[in-house]
Amino acid sequence: MDTDQDPAEAPPSGTATGSRPPWVTDELISQWCAWVHRDTTRREPRTAEPIAALAPFDLSPVAPVPSCGPEDVESAAAMAAAAQRQWARTPVARRGEIVLAFHDLLLDRQHQVLDLIQWETGKARYHAWQEVAQVAAIARHYARRAGRYLAARRVRGMVPGLTKVVQRRVPRGVVGVVSPWNYPLYLGVGDVLPALLAGNGVVSKADPQAALTLLWTRALLHEAGLPAGLWRIVAGDAAVVGAALVDAVDFACFTGSTATGRTVAERAARRLIGVSLELGGKNPLIVREDADVAAAAVGTAVATFANTGQMCIHIERVYAHEKVYDAFRDELVRVTESLRLSRSYDYTCDLGSLVSPARLTAVEAHVGDAVAKGAEVLTGGRARPDIGPLFYEPTVLDGVTPEMDVYAQETFGPVVSLYRYATDDEALSLANQGTYGLSASIWSRNTREAVRMAGLIRSGSVNINDGAAAAAGSIEAEMGGMGDSGLGRRHGADGIRKYTEPQTVAVQRLVPLGPPPGQSAEGFVRRTNGQLALLRRLRVR
Repeated sequence: MDTDQDPAEAPPSGTATGSRPPWVTDELISQWCAWVHRDTTRREPRTAEPIAALAPFDLSPVAPVPSCGPEDVESAAAMAAAAQRQWARTPVARRGEIVLAFHDLLLDRQHQVLDLIQWETGKARYHAWQEVAQVAAIARHYARRAGRYLAARRVRGMVPGLTKVVQRRVPRGVVGVVSPWNYPLYLGVGDVLPALLAGNGVVSKADPQAALTLLWTRALLHEAGLPAGLWRIVAGDAAVVGAALVDAVDFACFTGSTATGRTVAERAARRLIGVSLELGGKNPLIVREDADVAAAAVGTAVATFANTGQMCIHIERVYAHEKVYDAFRDELVRVTESLRLSRSYDYTCDLGSLVSPARLTAVEAHVGDAVAKGAEVLTGGRARPDIGPLFYEPTVLDGVTPEMDVYAQETFGPVVSLYRYATDDEALSLANQGTYGLSASIWSRNTREAVRMAGLIRSGSVNINDGAAAAAGSIEAEMGGMGDSGLGRRHGADGIRKYTEPQTVAVQRLVPLGPPPGQSAEGFVRRTNGQLALLRRLRVR
C-alpha cells in the first residue's frame, strides 16, 4: 500500500468510543482521495462539494471524498479501456497470481480494513470480519478456477469432419460496478475480482458512506501487482454518477434497491449492454413441526440480526408451525435478548449500529406503524442512544397483519415478524407471498422433506437448517434472486462468465458449406437430406 508504515508495526485499532482508527492519518486519507482525481482525468475533475460521510458510532465526519461528475466518469472508463487492451492479453494464470497475492495481503492486513469497515458502517467487528473471509474465499476460488471457467470449448460443426468449431469467451471490455455501503469490502471487491480475472477493466462507483474501504482495497490490489489504471474508482451523487457509469461501460453490475435496479436495467437496455442485478428481499424462514426449536431460534437470530439487519439476504418474516410456535417464540426472544450491542473495535459485541439517521428513522417508522395498528413487540422495539446515536435494539414482532408496512415492505434493519401456520402447503404459500425471491430458509429434522419443499419456494437460494450463510458462503454455487430480487448471479461459473461474451470461431475444411462447383442446388439439397437422415439413424446429436 502507499504508506511508509510497516503493517506489522501498525498502531492499535480504533477505540471503544468509535473514533477514527489511530493509524488512519490525514496524509493517508489524502493519498487515497487523490486517486479519485487521478482515476478520472489528468486535470482537476469537475467536482461538486466533496462527499462527507458521518461515522455511525458517533456521527463525527469520516473523510471528505472528491465528488465526480459525468465527464469524470466518462474519462475514467476511457482510461480503463486503454489499460484493458493489454490486460486482455495477459494469461489467465498470471492474473490469478496477482489475485492470490492480494488474498495473502488481505489476510495479513485485515486489521486495517476491519477498522475502516467499522468506522464507516458501524457494524460489529465479527460482521466486518465475515467480509474478509468471504472475499478471501472468492479470491482463492476464482484465481484457481478462472482458467477452467473461461477455457475454450470444442463443439461439433454442422458437417462432422469438415467444420472445426471452438467456442471461447472474450472479455466484455470495461465493467461498471455499483456497490452499496452495507458490505463495502465483500460487495465492493467481490464482483471486481472475477471481472478482472475475466480480462476486463473496471470502474467502480464507491458508495459515499464507505469510500475509504474501497480505496484501501484498491491500494492493496495494486501492491499485489494489478497494473495501474485497470481498476478505477469514482464517487459522487448516486443518481448522477450511477447513470453516467451505465452510459460509459460495456457491462453493469449493480447491487442495491429494486427501484434503482429497474432504472439501471432500463438505462442499460437502451444501450444494449448486459446487466447483473442483486436487489431487495423480504426473506422468509419456515420452522417445521419437527424442527430443533433451540437450533432454529439461534439460527433465526443470526440470520435476522447479522449486520444489524442491514443485509439483503437477512430474514424478515418467520413462519413457525402452530405446534412449536410458542416454544420457538419464547426461545427466539431469549436468544435475542442475550445479544450484546456495542460500538467497540473488538469482538466483544454481537451487534453494531445502524448506518445513518435515515436508516434509524425507517426502522422506527416500520415498528411504530406496526404497533399503532395492533402488533406486539415481544422484545426490542426502541432506539438505544445511551450506546450510540444510531443503535436500535433487535426487535421481534408478533401479530403483524397485511395492512402494516412491515408486513410486505423490506425493513433492512434488526426487525423480524413471527407468524403461525398449520400445514406445509400453507407455509409454502406464505413464503411465496410478494414479488421478491432472494433467499429463504427451512428448519427441519427431515432434510429430505425440507429439500422437497425448497424446490417449491420461489427463491434464488434456500438454506436448510441454516438462516442464510450456508448458500451465500458456497462460492462455487451461483447466488442471486428471482422476481423483483434481481437478474443474473454472482459466485460460481456464472459469476465470472457473465463478464465475458461467448465467441464462436468456426474453421471450414476442404470445401465451403453449400453446393460445390458444378453441382446444382437441387442435387446438393437431395444429398444433404440423405446425410441428415443417416445422422438421425446413427443417433448423432
